[in-house]
Amino acid sequence: MVEKRECKIDITLLHYTPLHICSHAIRTCWQSFDKGDNGGEKDISLIDRVGNKYKHASTLEHLYYNFYIKGISRACLQELARHRMASFSVKSSRYTLKELKDLPSFLPINEENLARAEKYVVFTSNEQVNEASVLALERLREILCNNVNNDIAKFAMPESYRTELSFSINARSLQNLLALRTSKSALWEIRALALALFESLPEDHKFIFEECLQS
Repeated sequence: MVEKRECKIDITLLHYTPLHICSHAIRTCWQSFDKGDNGGEKDISLIDRVGNKYKHASTLEHLYYNFYIKGISRACLQELARHRMASFSVKSSRYTLKELKDLPSFLPINEENLARAEKYVVFTSNEQVNEASVLALERLREILCNNVNNDIAKFAMPESYRTELSFSINARSLQNLLALRTSKSALWEIRALALALFESLPEDHKFIFEECLQS
């Protein structure tokens, strides 16, 4: 029996824009630089008031977040790619599929092989789907062992196959992502990703996004 396991998404926040960059952009409009406090309480209040309450959200585009995301499925990546106001650099199947070539078989489907397979595929709550993922993974391994070129072999990759990417997004676009993808109607995996993205943000930036989260 192949059961759904814990969603293993690993997110690292590589870099982010300091808040004073955003408050400076807002103060540019009114030339009120003398009222700033370099990202302190006054600037935070200004960002919340103008960017969130007054919905002058273009000012939030000056804030950027750079993430390294590991462990999501290719299916989840497709969902994420619909948020086009972002930058993606994704692990290349053309150059990395060799990771499967020298591995032993993933069959029969037992606990030991499931644990090995889970490094490469994301399991769902459906036993039949999970078994199909393991079988597809094994078939892909066999194809690669027959020296089929990666450019051709990758057409046999299951949607559950794990990938990783560098992902950069501005605060305005991240608000939109969180508002849509933390909904209970969102794909379960991207909902977990969205919540993990929020949790990885600096504590003093979370006020920008808290109202976007869906309960």
